[in-house]
Amino acid sequence: MSEKVKEVVQEEFEQARVLTQDAVQSGAYVYPIKGIVYFFTHRSLWKPLAEKLLPTISLGVGVTMLMFAVAYVPQAAILTIFNGPLAILTTVLLVLSESSTIFSVLSKNFLVDEALIDTFDSTLLSRNLTALVSTERQIKSGNDPVAKLGKIVKKPFQRFTPKAIIRYFIYLPLNFIPIIGTILFVILQGRKFGPTAHARYFQLKQMGKKERDAFVDQRKAAYTGFGVPAVLLELVPVAGIFFTFTNTVGAALWASDMEQRETTAPTLRNQTELAKKSE
Repeated sequence: MSEKVKEVVQEEFEQARVLTQDAVQSGAYVYPIKGIVYFFTHRSLWKPLAEKLLPTISLGVGVTMLMFAVAYVPQAAILTIFNGPLAILTTVLLVLSESSTIFSVLSKNFLVDEALIDTFDSTLLSRNLTALVSTERQIKSGNDPVAKLGKIVKKPFQRFTPKAIIRYFIYLPLNFIPIIGTILFVILQGRKFGPTAHARYFQLKQMGKKERDAFVDQRKAAYTGFGVPAVLLELVPVAGIFFTFTNTVGAALWASDMEQRETTAPTLRNQTELAKKSE
């Protein structure tokens, strides 16, 4: 049985290694950082967060403190058997991950879901993608991207499903494996996080499930590359709420760059064809 477990772990690690190489080559990992810079240099984007700041911070502090008070000691005792002295670090990461998951479920379902939609849409408006945003919501006149946001046709962000929660707890035992297990855990979490960050983009593009799945599958490594640093940022206690919004901005910036490439590519092809005809 132990040999089978080792074999599965080795296979997962090899897949994660290849995926990581492709993710690095995609360059998508920089968008969470771009999101931080863009957010803090565009004050107009602060309004959705400001309106939800106090209740969300209170929730984040409360969840994190409760989890460390209740879950840290028993989990540290178990992880010490497998990780030795490293258990101090791996248990902290584990409890932060658990706290982040609980916080994400509660906040995104009950506190900040509409604020994140507004942040994503207003970032696209600031990048002159009014036509894209207008497919799913009303747009008002003006220069302030947040003030221009009108009524939403329908909410895109899916609530945290039981399937996602079950998958999370299936991945938890990976933390028993020193260092490598924790890395795998974060990568697997990031792999699922990436496509979720573009839920609004898929809706604005009016993609069906098959089209969306194909789109994600073609960019699997890139979405993992985006998801891993985004997950790590949201693991930061309390400050994770800020990074939830900056990750949303980063996802919108990535979407806007995709749209620009989609628009530019046909133009370049047309120019090439015209050049060939003129020869």
